[in-house]
Amino acid sequence: MTLTIQGQLRGCIGALEAYQPFVLDVIEHAAAAGVNDYRFNPVSARELTAIRIEISRLTSPKPLVYADADDLLRKLRPDVDGVIIRDGRQRATFLPQVWEQLSEPAEFLDHLCHKMGARPDLWRRKKLDVLVYQVEEFHE
Repeated sequence: MTLTIQGQLRGCIGALEAYQPFVLDVIEHAAAAGVNDYRFNPVSARELTAIRIEISRLTSPKPLVYADADDLLRKLRPDVDGVIIRDGRQRATFLPQVWEQLSEPAEFLDHLCHKMGARPDLWRRKKLDVLVYQVEEFHE
């Protein structure tokens, strides 16, 4: 679930794997994106009329096999793939829509590592588990 105001991210929370009926997932994550995204203050009542909602239904993530950092850059498909990176218990994901702001694969991976709580260049220094998925988007 992604919330925006005038095209700018205002909250985004979801699940990588289904664990409940889709309608319940939408309800739960819409509320969580509005009040529990640690990057933002909770949505205020005055913001509600400006909020736009986007729902992204993810396909099952598939491992991306790659040899090294350069091969990883070649195999990523900007504007198509959402990407999950994992390093032990840490993980992070960006939806395919994030490519609109981070169109260069190296920059995309740097920011994704940072989101995971790691050094931005971790993907260059260490082979991470990488999975890709696509989304079906629903907009208001």
